Amino acid sequence: MLKRAAPFLLSAGDRLLPLTSHLPFFLQRLTLQRCLNQVFAQAMQDGLFDILEQRWMRLQVNDLDLSWCLSKEPNSNRLLIKDRAPVEVTISGNWREFLLLASRQEDPDTLFFRRRLQIDGDTELGLAVKNMIDSLDSDDLPHWLWQIIETLGKEAMPTLNESHSSRHAL
Repeated sequence: MLKRAAPFLLSAGDRLLPLTSHLPFFLQRLTLQRCLNQVFAQAMQDGLFDILEQRWMRLQVNDLDLSWCLSKEPNSNRLLIKDRAPVEVTISGNWREFLLLASRQEDPDTLFFRRRLQIDGDTELGLAVKNMIDSLDSDDLPHWLWQIIETLGKEAMPTLNESHSSRHAL
């Protein structure tokens, strides 16, 4: 059922996700902070996010006109999100590239090498964050969430490769 709905969900995402930029930031922060801290609770306990303790990175979704600053709260297993912070690195790209990254449909190195995702600022921190993302275990996610991410990523893969190839052919 989810596999058949995937094209519709991706299309709906293209139309509806840009509307999230109109939500007040406190709602974005509340939702994201709660979700990320729940989803990554095990990874936080395992110390994977320690690289961000007292350091800020910006996650920027270009085609949605959204960005958030993320850090790990000192002496806790919680991520913090702000609209502005003294960021050391920015990771940016379009929402479907982040979907490919999250769903493991595209290798992170390939996404960065082809400039579909970009790291600006402290390259060493950016590479450490990229490696941290790459080391996250999909088994730590709720099964239903991983199924959705993986299915949508598989559906997005062919369309992104086609659009990427056609842009370079011009």
